[in-house]
Amino acid sequence: MKKNKVAIVGLGYVGLPLALLAKRKGFSVVGIDKDQKKVDLINKNISPFEDEMCQKYLAKFPIPSSTSFEKVSECDIVVICVPTPVYSNNLPNLEPVKSSSEKVAEYLKKGQLVILESTVNPGVSEEVVIPIIEEISSMQVSKDFYFAHCPERINPGDAKWNVENINRVVGAPDKKSLKLAADFYRAILTGTVKEMASLKEAEAVKVVANSFRDVNIAFVNELARSFHSLGIDVVNVIDGAATKPFSFMPHYPGCGVGGHCIPVDPYYLIEYAKKSDFDHDFLSLARRINNHMPKFTVDMVIEGLNQQKAAINGAKVAVLGLSYKQNIDDCRESPSFKIIKQLKKVGARVVAYDPHVKHLSDVTNLEAALKGAKAILIATSHDEFKKITPKKLVENKVKVVVDGRNCLNKKIFEGTGIVYKGIGR
Repeated sequence: MKKNKVAIVGLGYVGLPLALLAKRKGFSVVGIDKDQKKVDLINKNISPFEDEMCQKYLAKFPIPSSTSFEKVSECDIVVICVPTPVYSNNLPNLEPVKSSSEKVAEYLKKGQLVILESTVNPGVSEEVVIPIIEEISSMQVSKDFYFAHCPERINPGDAKWNVENINRVVGAPDKKSLKLAADFYRAILTGTVKEMASLKEAEAVKVVANSFRDVNIAFVNELARSFHSLGIDVVNVIDGAATKPFSFMPHYPGCGVGGHCIPVDPYYLIEYAKKSDFDHDFLSLARRINNHMPKFTVDMVIEGLNQQKAAINGAKVAVLGLSYKQNIDDCRESPSFKIIKQLKKVGARVVAYDPHVKHLSDVTNLEAALKGAKAILIATSHDEFKKITPKKLVENKVKVVVDGRNCLNKKIFEGTGIVYKGIGR
């Protein structure tokens, strides 16, 4: 396709990799983000978050960026990649999408294509985004401008699957919009692009995929809680079940579900369905189970200390890991913060450490975190934490290890005097 000029709105974990990919594929790209500090870093060819690929490509493919939306008027394609979180009551927060749509509409010109990548529930494109753009721009979709939805798919920290090779889906209100959007993604992706029959179908794909993961994680988390009482190692059981070559997909338990997708997207579908008087009981139950895991993990710290004839009240507990996933710095919806809050609630003296999130850590290194700690709780399976040995813990007089990610070999703690507790192990 013709290598048109592209504006990427939202330069976070989704938008910046997409901007760099389009630039690498020959498109002229400008970036837009409301965060001036982030914009300043990108203009200095510095990634505003920890990402080796972004840092590598920024040096060779700079993305001129701004907090102003004026450059939208010069572009052929505008891609909105802003976050879609939930409020504290779990209701969907569409304010970033609404605000960005309003700003884009102010500078929109006839013939331009607007693509929404932000994850939304079915109906948001037609009921919220398009009406906003039409009202402010005084233009009509499918006639004066074109629109499509291509839900973002990215897996931070994954060496195999990235923004370029992951398959995508796209939906639109008309055939021309669909073709323009599909042509754009086929020009930059090595993965396939599936054209959906409608905007709602495309919107539903993302929330269904992430709800599938949430439900399966909830299932093994519930098993972990049950097997903890029954004295059965749930990880060994899951690995055993995975030997079946069909009809089983292994998922593993943990101290909580984090990230910008799995703990958020099910709520978008749950709340949207309520408008049609339908209750997603299954999805709601999965959310409740997964939301309970931080407390369950803290209860294991208390249990472990009690086995060592020690109390949680006043005890130093080192929480290792603040990001939601190993070897990245993304803290969105990380269960670590719920764990810390719960530990403090029961009287623990909490010290948090994350080598990838040093600005939120209480100490600068692992040694400082371990010193004087009665217990450690591994909340993120960073490589540094996987190397922790019983010897190091004995040297620091650590009595209890709660492995919230089951990333350590529990057998090496046998006979050391250290109480080891995994999730369902």
